[in-house]
Amino acid sequence: MGKRLPIFPYINFSEANLMIEITTFAFMIDQGTIERIMDAADIVETVQDFVVLKRRGVNYLGNCPFHNEKTPSFTVSPAKQIYKCFGCGKGGGSVNFIMEHEHLSYVDALRYLAKKFHVEIVEKEEDPADAEQRNRRESMLIVSDFARDYFSNYLLNEPEGRNIGLSYFRERGMRDDIIRKFQLGFCPDHKDQFTRAALKQGYRMEFLEETGLSIKRDDWIRDRFAGRVIFPFHNLAGRVIAFGGRILVSDPKQAKYLNSPESEIYHKSKVLYGIFYAKNAISRSDKCYLVEGYTDVLSMHQAGIENVVASSGTSLTVEQIRLIKRFTSNITIIYDGDQAGIKASLRGIDMVLEEGVNVKVVPLPDGEDPDSFARSMSATDLLAYINAHETDFIRFKTRMLLNESENDPVVKARLIIDVVKSIAVIPDNITRSVYIKECSKMLDVAEDILYTEVRKIKYKITEEQIVREKREALRESTQSSQRPVSVPLAANPCVTEEKALLRIMLRYFNNDLFKVENEETGQEEMVKVGSYVLSELEADNLSSVDPVIQLIFDELREHEHESLFNPERHFVQHENTQVSSLVSGLLVDKHIESVIWKRKGAFVEDEHEILFVIVPKLIEEYKLRHVKLLISALMGKISGLSSSDMEKILEYQAVITNLKRVEKELSKKLGRRAITS
Repeated sequence: MGKRLPIFPYINFSEANLMIEITTFAFMIDQGTIERIMDAADIVETVQDFVVLKRRGVNYLGNCPFHNEKTPSFTVSPAKQIYKCFGCGKGGGSVNFIMEHEHLSYVDALRYLAKKFHVEIVEKEEDPADAEQRNRRESMLIVSDFARDYFSNYLLNEPEGRNIGLSYFRERGMRDDIIRKFQLGFCPDHKDQFTRAALKQGYRMEFLEETGLSIKRDDWIRDRFAGRVIFPFHNLAGRVIAFGGRILVSDPKQAKYLNSPESEIYHKSKVLYGIFYAKNAISRSDKCYLVEGYTDVLSMHQAGIENVVASSGTSLTVEQIRLIKRFTSNITIIYDGDQAGIKASLRGIDMVLEEGVNVKVVPLPDGEDPDSFARSMSATDLLAYINAHETDFIRFKTRMLLNESENDPVVKARLIIDVVKSIAVIPDNITRSVYIKECSKMLDVAEDILYTEVRKIKYKITEEQIVREKREALRESTQSSQRPVSVPLAANPCVTEEKALLRIMLRYFNNDLFKVENEETGQEEMVKVGSYVLSELEADNLSSVDPVIQLIFDELREHEHESLFNPERHFVQHENTQVSSLVSGLLVDKHIESVIWKRKGAFVEDEHEILFVIVPKLIEEYKLRHVKLLISALMGKISGLSSSDMEKILEYQAVITNLKRVEKELSKKLGRRAITS
């Protein structure tokens, strides 16, 4: 009997040192609970928390969150309860999606979905070592939750927090509802007050250090954010993963802004401040406003504009752009009014264009930033200003550089190259040609000259990309993998036949195939599809060279006699992501055609009605492929032997002769003419 436990770990106090062990008792989720979680976890609802999906017929389509793609190929099927990207190949069910996207283990992904879909967890005992490893990431998140609550409470309820931190926010015009919404806080301006409070509550120093909340040296400990107002960073799921802190006194020895260091739960290049609070508004409006700092985001939210995120003072990264692109392909960058700020921001825009995102810019009046500008007017006036001054990036850049050229032909030539470089990285041909036409007029340069320059730049970009990919492939080839890796298509000559067999097995594993007479009883018995295929493979000792495909065959054999076994569900939600991706691809494709149907020019719509024809044919195709491979291999061996090896040659030729008979018989069954010469 399983024991009920709360979804999240609890705190185990140690009286000896008042330090906390943030652990989950060593329990595993029982199978019944897993089934309930999978029943409740709707794939569309799961994926929509992280990806903007648009209905396309019976399915949904969006930009893949796992790779950089120019055209959406990420498909979600509510009928099959699976997702599949036809670009990178990833696929699976709700559990697999959360594992991949949130970098969680299989068990933690189940817990995540259980919480989301309100399924009570029932667990059973598991190995303590596995539990310790699984809880490390969750422990860091729990420590971050404690810090968020501590800083927020200190800001709102402690005299120092109210007099210094809260006063600062109110002087900046921040309302209390915005302060509470973004969970702003204040860290005491004392050496280690926060750390001592955390230790007193039992939190382990190990996790305080790893999250960067505390800094420990041999003989001293101090709070990283002492004396700073606090801005928590949230991931897409709303969990606190890091903090930003602003100092409130003038001190040239200290940075004005300080962020948490990189950790297992926080990678600054992949995070945007405010994305959790903005994602729904970005999706609804199909537009994202990009600003620089925390307070810019807060002021715009306060003005009623919620589809806004900040790069938090760091240079814009590809990962951040792709994070936005999950929700929209339209970004409007709101610059500070000074020219230096505009020029600095321009340098990162080519990277945005390269991702296939539409970019507009809104330069603010001199001396203004989004924070001050948003606080100076109503939401209506702010939106009216943005709409009136929103300018396409290429046009904006061209006009700005033209103003700087002052009719100097040398300077103008440089700016033309600069503008063309930005146009060249745009992936869409039509968009690129429109920009070339417009820039030709603005720059007074013939279109064919601009096209020539674009081609030169694109050729150079392609060459550089090839070099990078070769280096990456070489690097990956030297690293050993920790799990079975599917072999390349060329290395698995039977991949077509094996995929056709797998698809049939996944869909019709427990379907009746035909009746046979039991040799012992003389009675007729019904043979199932799965049992027939597995027995045929076993009889001829046939296996796949692809470890992922073979793993699926092996697990099908384990469940061969379970009448309620559902292979589609089992493998789509498989903890091995390569298994779930492969299976999802087989199930999403309208039909995985075998070479039989290709040769005959037929397409079977109602295949379940003629399984007794299809399944034996697929087996014969698979066997024929193996026979041909064996013949080819033996002939290769013969060609490598000399006349002194005549005995071995004759032995191989005898085997080849027998294989040729088998080949001829199989070809006859399949309706082909076997070449026996």
